[in-house]
Amino acid sequence: MSITVDILIILLCLVGLWKGADWLVESSVAIARKIGISELIIGLTIVAIGTAAPEFAVSALSALKGHGNISIGNVVGSNIFNLGFIMGTVAVIMPLSTSGALVKRDGTVLIGATFLLLYLLHDLRMEVWEGVFLMTLLVVYVTFLIYQKKEPEEDIKSIEYTHYHSFLLFSGLVLILGSSHFLVDASTHLARHFGVSEWVIGVTIVAMGTSTPEFVTSLVAVLKGHHGLSVGNLVGSDIFNLLGVLGLAGTLNAMTISPEAYSSLYFLVGMVCIVVVMMRTGWQISRFEGGLLLFFSSIRWIMDFYR
Repeated sequence: MSITVDILIILLCLVGLWKGADWLVESSVAIARKIGISELIIGLTIVAIGTAAPEFAVSALSALKGHGNISIGNVVGSNIFNLGFIMGTVAVIMPLSTSGALVKRDGTVLIGATFLLLYLLHDLRMEVWEGVFLMTLLVVYVTFLIYQKKEPEEDIKSIEYTHYHSFLLFSGLVLILGSSHFLVDASTHLARHFGVSEWVIGVTIVAMGTSTPEFVTSLVAVLKGHHGLSVGNLVGSDIFNLLGVLGLAGTLNAMTISPEAYSSLYFLVGMVCIVVVMMRTGWQISRFEGGLLLFFSSIRWIMDFYR
């Protein structure tokens, strides 16, 4: 495959990601209006689970092949990327409004899940029963969100739900996931052509590629004025990664990680705590705070390059 073809695929995938995210946001808002729950909860459930699918595919397959470092490292790296680069970039473009429910309920769950993962991996190993435990916690959390059935906290613009929106939701997810898959493949092939190492490819291009659905969806959502959907997508994806993706991967096969990977867990714990504090200050993530998140994320990348 030539460099020209790789570049063309990357450009087409970027267009596909943007259009898929546009469909996903429009259909999600219509569904939220139809069933009478907030955009935040839609972002924390349907959209988050859909955009986290690339991480799920990579981690589950890696677990089955016995590559614990790739499986767990993919989730930890993606979560840091979501909260650092993606949330930071979106906030710099447009300050992200938050809410009490997001901080107290979902922020607490995110912090708790991150510390729980840190504890479970203190022996550098995840057992099958620990994976089952994480999956159980996810089911409890999602069930609580669904049955909470809160009325919309935001003014959802007048998008009337039709059956077309269900098709649009499915089509948007398929387009996003397909585009992200080919984006990772083409980017990886391009990087290898220029002699970039496998490790650098893994912690930069692949991590960024599997997180691209979250980035595009959150950016499109906030540009359309749906802050709850945007922030909920990122927080929800991180919770789903920690409890669902790693939970299922651990259930499929016991995994071990190297001591080097543990330092990233500490970094993730720090990043999560910082983000939740930022969401509480002024009930928004300001442009300045977004810039700080981008700075912290850049430090982490530099650390990975020179580890």
